Amino acid sequence: MRVLVVTAVPVERDAVTRAFGGVAQTVELPGAAVHRCGAFDVLAGGAGPAAAAAATAFALGSEPYGLVVSAGIGGAFTPVTPLGSLIVASEIVAADLGAETAEGFLPVTALGFGRDRFAPPPALVREVTAATGAASGAVLTVSTVTGTTDRAAGLLAAHPGALAEAMEGFGVAEAAERAGVPVLELRAVSNAVGPRDRDAWRIGDALAALTDAFGKSAPVLEGWNLHDH
Repeated sequence: MRVLVVTAVPVERDAVTRAFGGVAQTVELPGAAVHRCGAFDVLAGGAGPAAAAAATAFALGSEPYGLVVSAGIGGAFTPVTPLGSLIVASEIVAADLGAETAEGFLPVTALGFGRDRFAPPPALVREVTAATGAASGAVLTVSTVTGTTDRAAGLLAAHPGALAEAMEGFGVAEAAERAGVPVLELRAVSNAVGPRDRDAWRIGDALAALTDAFGKSAPVLEGWNLHDH
């Protein structure tokens, strides 16, 4: 089975490909180039849900894939998930897709249209969590990275138990769902969600954890089949 891994930026793409021994081949697809490493095609699709959805849709329309993985680094609601740890999404949630009202934020589903979350296959979440030692919980997709304590608290109040935020998972999931392909999201923690402090970020540690995660989970991802579960 061929697996599509969608990251935001080249440094995340390269961290994933290192797990497979580096780039075996670069394949040009409409709108993007993928790094092909055995059964894995790794794509840097751009930052944010719109770019991620577009890149994923182009790739899924060009090649047959059995699984899509949204992967990269992200912010976590520590101390549950400390810097350098791994998170596998049990839910992929569009945390800021909706409307602000006098009574607070309303998700798009409360407005009567669209959807605001996807659930990866539970069996796959369990198997990847076991293989990598990751935590499992909701990962929030946001279009604006959280930079204040109040915003972090608001997200947790709206989504109790959420473990992390990132910017691409929901876009990848939206494209995968429309193509009928199962999706997974895997994040390595580079920073805490809250006041923006670049000096406290541990991007190198998170990228190393991302490489390690794909090294450990590759057999699960490559061999996984929705119809067997």
